[in-house]
Amino acid sequence: MRIHIATDHAGLEFSTQLQHHLAEAGHDVIDHGPLDYEPLDDYPAFCIRAAQAVVRDQEAGVEALGVVFGGSGNGEQISANKVRGVRAALVWNIATAELAREHNDANIIAIGARQHTFEEAASFIDRFIDTPFSGEERHVRRIGQIAAFEADGSLQPDPRAAAGGGVVAGGEDVDAMDPEAG
Repeated sequence: MRIHIATDHAGLEFSTQLQHHLAEAGHDVIDHGPLDYEPLDDYPAFCIRAAQAVVRDQEAGVEALGVVFGGSGNGEQISANKVRGVRAALVWNIATAELAREHNDANIIAIGARQHTFEEAASFIDRFIDTPFSGEERHVRRIGQIAAFEADGSLQPDPRAAAGGGVVAGGEDVDAMDPEAG
């Protein structure tokens, strides 16, 4: 499998170790940066390029996933999720790595390099790569809803509107508002 990776300065050492780990497992690893330690680097471009590469590969029929990481993994996940077709999940244990694939068909995971040992993070990544998407109808349906919103902004009908409840701007149910709250 092809694995696209990207990080920021907080994960540079982690990235080097991870590239060796994944290559030893037989994966084709593509590093999207950074190349050198720069404490003021900006991770969005690295992570977005990795995410774009995952989507391009998948659209071309190449089996590919991505791993982005930084101090917490949050900014890296947010950056990757800006790319149409990406479903990046923040992973912090084995269960979240499995569920990201099984239920969400995530194609990228984000990990906080400062939050875990290399061994822990490598185990999350290995489990993520080894876990297939379940293909269950409910998960396929939900992923389809996310993709539809991403494509054209469409959402499922608001069930509160159909039940006769009033909905105001911002999606708040008028009937559920607390008049004491102001």
